[in-house]
Amino acid sequence: MLFLSFYLTYFVILQAMKVTIYEHSEKLPKLPDDNFFHSKELMVLCEQAPRHKAYMAVITADNGEVLAHLLAVARSRRQWLPPYLYTHVRIYGDNNSSPTHFGLMVRTLTERLQSKTLYMEISHLSQKMYGYKELRTAGYFPVKWMNIHNSLHSKTPLERIDERLLRRIENARKRGAVTKVVETNSEFKAFSRLLHNHNRLKFTRYIPDDKFFIGMIERGRCQIFITTYHKTVIGAVVCVYSDNDAYLWYTASLRKSYAPLHPNAVTIWEAIKNAHAIGMQHIRFMDVGLPFRKNPYRDFILRFGGKEVSGFRWFRISIGWVNSLASWFWRE
Repeated sequence: MLFLSFYLTYFVILQAMKVTIYEHSEKLPKLPDDNFFHSKELMVLCEQAPRHKAYMAVITADNGEVLAHLLAVARSRRQWLPPYLYTHVRIYGDNNSSPTHFGLMVRTLTERLQSKTLYMEISHLSQKMYGYKELRTAGYFPVKWMNIHNSLHSKTPLERIDERLLRRIENARKRGAVTKVVETNSEFKAFSRLLHNHNRLKFTRYIPDDKFFIGMIERGRCQIFITTYHKTVIGAVVCVYSDNDAYLWYTASLRKSYAPLHPNAVTIWEAIKNAHAIGMQHIRFMDVGLPFRKNPYRDFILRFGGKEVSGFRWFRISIGWVNSLASWFWRE
């Protein structure tokens, strides 16, 4: 009887909630929270950027109160070499919603978008096992992933960085490597060229249109750091700010051409110091990669003194048999 009573109460609560998916930002109700990755602000940026389409799932109670919301961003990808054309959907985090609300929003978004996209991806959940049952029920499968963040409030970046890496950065500075925030059109164009060239052959790496980055800069949500050597941009980092945290979203460098100057290390170090100087609590590295035993990029990032946390990224492929095969392949 107790179980039946609990089930009926749960069912009534679900029935009292309404999920609405908004495709246009001007129709959104007033939303709580200041999470940039699930904000009206990001939705507006996506509307203004080519090949982006944003969908905001909003749960409201009977009285119209907003209980939770979640933003999914669809990105159309096309390239001639290698040739491909498809759309994928990305959701960054759970936006501090309850697993019940999160599962309800994900299922509703999946039903709406599964026929319009090749695959859907959910990353950066607050806990490794968060929403496990709900995502499994919605047809998603987990892939083990690594997350790294540096705490900026308990120790300074200088107290955390590996001494050998710091010496390399200091030597690069002495040789003439200079890092600064992008301020002019010419600097931005040089950054854009480097970022696109660096990621041109990376099939899984999506680079937004320039309008997207410019919009974030104009709203004070983003800073772009570039490292130059004799007027040549050899390193770049895109840093996004949300909820008193900094997110290192994109990096690019001429690592092989200017190996003695360590352009990646020099640029990332400047972004970390800047995040600490403006009062950010953490800096989070958003694309560390799969937890292979040998992961050079992960090992490199950890030398800045960060903390490694294992987690999952969740995927759902719209082609049923492919999703089943991938789910079997990535079984735990």
